This record gives sequence, C-alpha cells and structure tokens, in this order.
Amino acid sequence: MLTTQYVNGAPNWIDLGSADTGAAVSFYTGLFAWDAQSLGPEAGGYGFFRLGGKTVAAFGPLSEEGMRSSWTLYFQTADADATAKAVEQAGGTVRLAPFDVFTNGRMAGFTDPGGAEFAVWQPRDTKGLDAVTELGSLGWAELYAPDAAAAGAFYGAVLEWQAQDVPLGTTRYTVLSTSGGGREASLGGIVEITGEMRDAGVTPHWLPYFEVEDADAVVAKAGQLGGRVVMAPRHAEGVGRFAHLADPFGALFAVIASQPQQS
Repeated sequence: MLTTQYVNGAPNWIDLGSADTGAAVSFYTGLFAWDAQSLGPEAGGYGFFRLGGKTVAAFGPLSEEGMRSSWTLYFQTADADATAKAVEQAGGTVRLAPFDVFTNGRMAGFTDPGGAEFAVWQPRDTKGLDAVTELGSLGWAELYAPDAAAAGAFYGAVLEWQAQDVPLGTTRYTVLSTSGGGREASLGGIVEITGEMRDAGVTPHWLPYFEVEDADAVVAKAGQLGGRVVMAPRHAEGVGRFAHLADPFGALFAVIASQPQQS
C-alpha cells in the first residue's frame, strides 16, 4: 500500500496540468472537498490541493506544447539525472530533462516505450505529498500499456520495481511493488490494452486512483459538475468499488472505495 514513508520508486507526488486551471480547480474542490492554494505568479500558476491542511495533489497550467489536460504521477528517485539516463537506456524518452524546482527538489519528465507519460521527483525541502491512502487522497496508480510484460521490464530497469501477475476476474493483472518490499509495498498495477480497449480509444497512460467513501456518490457528483463517466462503478472482490472518470477538460482519473483488508 502507499505510504508517506517514501522510498525510492514509490509515488510521492501528483499534479494536474489543465487547459483551464480555474475551472478545473472548481471541479475538483467541488468533487473532493479539497481546498486550493495558489503559490502566486512567481510559481507560474502552480498551486496545491489540500484536504484537512494536508497537501494531497497539485495543479497548474499546461507547461508543454501540444499537451492535453492530464494528471501526472511522480515517483521518488535518489538521482533524477541517473534515472533519466536509465530511461533512455531502457528505450524510453526524456520529455523534460532534470531540473531544480527552487530548493524543493529536482524533477524530470519521461515517456515510457509504450507511450505513457510519467515523472520522477528527487526530494529536497519537499519530500512529497502529505497524505496518501486517506479519503480524498491518492490510493493507487495504474498503468495502461500495450504490452504488460515489456512495461514491467522497463520500470523494473528504471525504478527497480517488482512485478507479479495476479488473477483479477477473467483477466491478468500485474501488481507493482517497490524494490524488496513484496506485496506489502505494492504501489499500483499494469493493465494490458486489449483489442477491445483499443477499439474503445484507450491509449497508454497512467491512471491515478483517489480514495473515496462512496464511489457511486462521487460519480453522480462528477456528472453534476461537468465530468464524464469513462467506466461506470463496479465491484472487484477483495479490492473495492471503483469507477473511471474524466474531468470537464478530459483529464482521466479514478475513484475507489477500498474494501478493508483482512488481517
């Protein structure tokens, strides 16, 4: 499970790049009861989503030409420059070369060989999100990839993740964990894009899951706020009830009411 005791390879940040930051902030603050805190003009329109005084995500305008509104997941690294080299050696692309974000940390942006975008954060003053797995915060990360085995090998080479296939209904699901942590250190999973998914327009991407108390209620509220249902709420035994959504500008995300784990 995710934790704020961050280790290398774990998700430690997430931000939204939006074509209309003001309207997007209104959507998410209405949906999750988040507060929005702008960091001012010197931060280029960047700001934090907070819940109960804790930073749970961030937002900002689109920063790259040709970008579409989307959520970006960041994974912890001890050395962003070394990770950039590892990405290239493993067949990925460096979209944003490593750079310092004031004294907060060092970041870089990549595209994996399958076409999904992600980023890394090398923490300095800012270690990462203040809350994960709590209601209203990031709870899981899911990769949609054209080749699950190839994706697992890539991220294993770049972030030292471990991958394990598990049954999920009639499909195969690959659970990802940080190095040496086993299933207790699971951070997300890989879904292979099938022909049916491709026909439906699914492209390679990372999908963040936010924890909620009632997935059906959040889906209904998202529709009222101008969002769109991508996958209607469904239940997965031993996992919980979840749904896939798009905000009014097309950024994809998911919500999940996780089922309590048996001890």
